[in-house]
Amino acid sequence: MRVTSAQRLARLLAAAGIEPSVVGDGQVPVGPDVVIDNRAATAGSLFIGLPGERVDGADFAAAAAERGAAAAVVGHDVGAPLTRLVVPDPAAALAALARALVDVEDRRGMTTLAITGSSGKTSTKDLLAQVLERLGPTVSPDGNHNNEIGVPLTACGVDERTRFLVAEMGARGIGHIRTLCAMVPPRIAAVLNIGTAHLGEFGSREAIARAKVEILEALPADGWAVLNDDDRLVAAMAGRTGARIARWSVAGRPAGDAELAVWAEDIALDALQRGAFTLHALREGVHGRVPVRLGLVGAHQVPNAAAAAAMALAAGAPLGSVGAALSGARTRSPLRMELVETARGAAIVNDCYNANPDSTAAALRAVAAMGAARRAERPDARVIAVLGDMAELGPDADALHRDIGALAASLGYDELVAVGEHAGALVAGATAAGPGTNARAADKADVAGSLELGAGDVVLVKASRVLALEDVTAQLIDRDEEGTAR
Repeated sequence: MRVTSAQRLARLLAAAGIEPSVVGDGQVPVGPDVVIDNRAATAGSLFIGLPGERVDGADFAAAAAERGAAAAVVGHDVGAPLTRLVVPDPAAALAALARALVDVEDRRGMTTLAITGSSGKTSTKDLLAQVLERLGPTVSPDGNHNNEIGVPLTACGVDERTRFLVAEMGARGIGHIRTLCAMVPPRIAAVLNIGTAHLGEFGSREAIARAKVEILEALPADGWAVLNDDDRLVAAMAGRTGARIARWSVAGRPAGDAELAVWAEDIALDALQRGAFTLHALREGVHGRVPVRLGLVGAHQVPNAAAAAAMALAAGAPLGSVGAALSGARTRSPLRMELVETARGAAIVNDCYNANPDSTAAALRAVAAMGAARRAERPDARVIAVLGDMAELGPDADALHRDIGALAASLGYDELVAVGEHAGALVAGATAAGPGTNARAADKADVAGSLELGAGDVVLVKASRVLALEDVTAQLIDRDEEGTAR
């Protein structure tokens, strides 16, 4: 945020209906950073002391002051050596502050872009940010800060120089995205897909679609709704917004009602499953095309790139700049299809940040294709999947895990090691699909020790965040280095 005074921050909150009591020096300069973790406090920063189930963030205001914080928003006065803005609800104050800061920058010309969907949000967000950064200062979330805390916290990073704000928006129920859009109103918004992530909470893909469409309903008439023309539930959302329509596709030119049409054609994947394609854009009768060669692993990155391109073009980016930025883009968020090559020549794809049936299937296909390419050079190379639970799938969880196990077997995986509550379902699916895959359940602590990787082997490690399977990746790398040393 712009550096300002604690008193002005209090006035912004008061204008939003939150009346803070200012304790301490109201004229102290505050900013530019806004933090919720006292360990992240910097000189002049504003610390938001959020209450939690076990601890109250207000109790860490003094620790934030030691690191240089100038002021804190707290739910009760704590007597810390910095200016305190005491409010009834610090989380509500964070949301109100974000909206006030965004409104200020919107009025001077900043453009806010928002992304939702069942999968691909974080990768698309990272691609979009790298495209927009070529045009001007861009604020985008770290990792997947896409909830009622992460969205406003990211928005508080805007200042007088910011040209673009990118927001990632998740939902676990109807009304969640509407609430996020009230904090950070988008001018350009994209729905990537409607899949099976959080199916246990919503009950059906149609219910998920009802939640996701809220991002389009928040758009102004001169905004842009960016829709995946390859997903029937998303494509049909055009009728739920008065904004201009942009459509993107990886299966051919999108429908004719789009004011902006973007599509990927001549898609090809190299041995590491990095996509190359021709990016087309059609707007007001002008048809342009540009080559793109992605540096990201997985065929699923092609639709992510097409979505990012459509959003950037709607924001005014030149097509040539979009193509060049996509070709130069790299992975920014950790634990997402990270490719690690070990000392002895094995390859590990570390994709442990999150997992749902759609993203897991995409990762399995990408790594299977990578393994096939490596087998062309080393016929003895193996393809191995270490899979853990996909969380929040509800009563269909076992069936969906069996489907993933069956998919791994059908793709020719040599070995499937399953971890977690649904390990049995993963193994059962693989076993029922055919005898070619050695499928077994294992405790997480035993996985790395049970695998002896050789040159050319490819391993996918993937699960929902709660399992922290990146520990297995680290152990596999350590074992490989120890074996090389011996």
